[in-house]
Amino acid sequence: MAAISPVRMEARYYERDGDVYICGLCPHRCRIGIGKYGRCGARRGDPDYLVADTYGRVSSLCVDPVEKKPLYHYKPGSRIFSVGSVGCNMTCKHCQNYSISQSPAGRKRTTYKSPQDLAAMCNREKSDGIAFTYNEPTIWIEYIQDTMRCDPELDCVIVTNGLICEKPLRDLCGIADAMNIDVKGFTDEFYMKICGAHLKDVLDAIKVAKDEGVHIELTYLLIPGHNDSPDEIKAFAEWVAKELSVDVPVHFSRFHPDNEMNTVPWTPEESLEKAMDIAEAAGLRHVYLGNIISDDGSDTFCPECGNVVIKRTGYLIDIVGLIGDRCSSCRTRLNIIR
Repeated sequence: MAAISPVRMEARYYERDGDVYICGLCPHRCRIGIGKYGRCGARRGDPDYLVADTYGRVSSLCVDPVEKKPLYHYKPGSRIFSVGSVGCNMTCKHCQNYSISQSPAGRKRTTYKSPQDLAAMCNREKSDGIAFTYNEPTIWIEYIQDTMRCDPELDCVIVTNGLICEKPLRDLCGIADAMNIDVKGFTDEFYMKICGAHLKDVLDAIKVAKDEGVHIELTYLLIPGHNDSPDEIKAFAEWVAKELSVDVPVHFSRFHPDNEMNTVPWTPEESLEKAMDIAEAAGLRHVYLGNIISDDGSDTFCPECGNVVIKRTGYLIDIVGLIGDRCSSCRTRLNIIR
C-alpha cells in the first residue's frame, strides 16, 4: 500500500470549468473530472479543488554523485541528496524507472515526508542540495517549492523531461540552480510514438530555462534505429549551438533494453562516438558519452587550449586543470560552477 499523505494539498496552476478542472502545469492541459486523475497520475479532481495527489510521497532516496544526474559542469566531484516520487507526464516506452514513473500514486509503496523532514534529511546527510529526480519532478512542483522554502540555502537540482508550461517553469527556475533536461529525440514523430508528447514543447521549455539563467545540461539517449540517425543528431547539435550556446554540456547516453523496448539492442559504441563527432563538428564545446567507459568521452577539456581540466573514470573525479572556473593553463573561463 502507498503511504497516505496526512495533508491534502491543493494543486497550483489550474482553473475550474464547471465540474472539470483544467490543469495548467504541462502542455497536455488535462481536463480532469471529479474523482479522475490527469495523465501524470499526480493530479486528482476532488469536489472542492484539484489535488496534488503525490505531495510528500517519496518512493526513492539516495545520496548520489552529482555526475550521475548527469551534471558534469555543476559542482564537479560533489554528492547530492536525491529524491523521487511516482508518476510522469510522458509514457516513454524505454523508461528504465517505469516501476515508479508509470505507477499510479496508490499502487506503489511510498513514504510520506513533509518538506521540513526532507530538508532536514538533506542537512543530516551533509549534502549541499537536493536533486529531484528518478521520476518526473515537475509534476511534484508544489512539494519542491515548499521543500526549498524550508531551507533556501540548499541547492536545488531538477532532472526533468522538460514537459512543463512556461509559467510554472519560470516559477521553478526561480528556485532551481541546475537542470539536466532530456532531449529524447529530435523529431516530433519519435516523441509522439515513443514518449506521448511533442518535441516543440520540450525545446521551448529548454529555451525558457536558459533564459532564466539556470545552469542547464542536456541528455540525449541514443536508441538504435529510432533516434540515432546522423541527420537527426546533426539537427539537434545545430539547434543547441544556435538557440542555446556552444558551451551547453551535451551528454549522449547509451541505451540498454528496458520496459517495452527490451528487444532493441544496446547502443553500439561507435554510434556514440559518431554522435560526439557530429556534435563537435557543429561547434559544441562540451560533449560527453554516458553509460559507457571510454578513453576521453567523460573528460572535460578547455575549448581554447585543449588542456584536460577534469578527468573522469565512471564517477571517480579528478580536477586536474582548474583554478576556480578557469583553465589553469590559458586562464579561459569555462562554463563550470564550483
